[in-house]
Amino acid sequence: MDLQLQNKVIIVTGGAKGIGEGIVQVLAGEGAIPVIVGRNAVDNQKVVDDLAGKGFKSFQVEAELTQPEASEKAVNAVLKEFGRIDGLVNNAGANDGVGLESGDYERFMHSLHKNMVHYYLMVHYALPALKESKGAIVNISSKTADTGQGGTSAYAAANGGRNALTREWAVELLKYGIRVNSVIVAECWTPLYERWINTLPNPKETLESIVEKIPFENRMTTAEEIANMTVFLLSQRSSHTTGQLIYVDGGYVHLDRALANS
Repeated sequence: MDLQLQNKVIIVTGGAKGIGEGIVQVLAGEGAIPVIVGRNAVDNQKVVDDLAGKGFKSFQVEAELTQPEASEKAVNAVLKEFGRIDGLVNNAGANDGVGLESGDYERFMHSLHKNMVHYYLMVHYALPALKESKGAIVNISSKTADTGQGGTSAYAAANGGRNALTREWAVELLKYGIRVNSVIVAECWTPLYERWINTLPNPKETLESIVEKIPFENRMTTAEEIANMTVFLLSQRSSHTTGQLIYVDGGYVHLDRALANS
């Protein structure tokens, strides 16, 4: 299916690794021009160079998005290079384990900046360009807002905020023809997930116990599967879809766990 994204300029925050890189790769394959916004210019450029080797155009902007001023600078850099923005994927962030007992005010607020505040700021500064293009916004979110996880109050709160902002922006931006949706991730295999699982006392056994609870095919979601849904939502092929929280999770959040081993 042609997603009609040829030469569309799409910002992807945290686009150098994991789910973000998966989104960037799929966008490039669809003929879009993905723009990676991330804190590490070397990592960003590796992806840009990889895509160039495949004949694809992309761009990167170094930005530490926990710093409020970085979002405006990143958006301005994209506009200076291309003069337009056709879509935005808010993806950057990480489960940093700031819990109720283990955290404090400073760590909690830092986590909110890392995982939610820049979602707002990126959209705020990109909005004039998105109004012109009638672009689309996709917020990447996590099942922790629905299920809880334990020991991660800040990340759960940030994802609850991401989901609420998705619905709020979908309402506020109706008059501009801008669609806003969220893709909810549960158990997706990425380098960050692998690093986390290896910090646990019995990583192999723990991973097996998680995978067997994923109802559909008893396997982890792939970054490409998250990317495919995200890119579809950015495209005009999803032209009447807005304000939706879409779970790409093999049924992990909503299906009866008794089904997992049936």
